Amino acid sequence: MDAVVAVYSDWGIGANGTQPVAVPEDRRKFAELTKGAAVIVGRKTLADFPGGLPLKDRFNVVLTSGDAVKGALTARSAAEALEAVKNHEKVFVIGGERVYKLFLPHIDRVFVTKIDVCPHSDVFFENLDESPDWRCAHSGEAREHEGIKYGFFVYERIRPDGGQAL
Repeated sequence: MDAVVAVYSDWGIGANGTQPVAVPEDRRKFAELTKGAAVIVGRKTLADFPGGLPLKDRFNVVLTSGDAVKGALTARSAAEALEAVKNHEKVFVIGGERVYKLFLPHIDRVFVTKIDVCPHSDVFFENLDESPDWRCAHSGEAREHEGIKYGFFVYERIRPDGGQAL
C-alpha cells in the first residue's frame, strides 16, 4: 500500500480543511499516480475535492462515521477499509492527517511532494526525514512554480533487516 502527500517545509499538509498553497504539477502528478487505483480518504479531505465528490476513475473508499457517500464505498473502520481494497493491485492512502496516521503502519511507500514554503498548517504528516523507519529512495530535480520551489520524492519503509519494503 502506498500514500501520496504534499507537504510544506515543516511537513504541514493543510489548514482549515484545505491546502493553503498548491502547485498545479503536484495535482497532475497525484492524478497520474492514482488513476485506476483504489484510494482511501477521510471525509474531511473528500470535502475539499472538487464539488466534494469522490475522484473519477478510482475506487474511492471514504473512512467516516457519518453518512454514506454517493459514488464511494463507506468504511467505518481501518479494518473495513483494508478489507474493501484487499483485491486491488494499486492502493493509495490520500489523506487527511488522521487517515495517514491510521494507515501508516500498512504503508510501504510514500510519494511526497515537498513544497518549499511554510504557511500556517493545523494538520501534519509524519516527518519521514527524521524517522528511522523510512528512507528517501528517490529525489527528483528541483522545480519552481510562480517563485515557489518544490520537488517530488519517494520514501520507502525500511524493513527490520535493514532492506527496503516492497
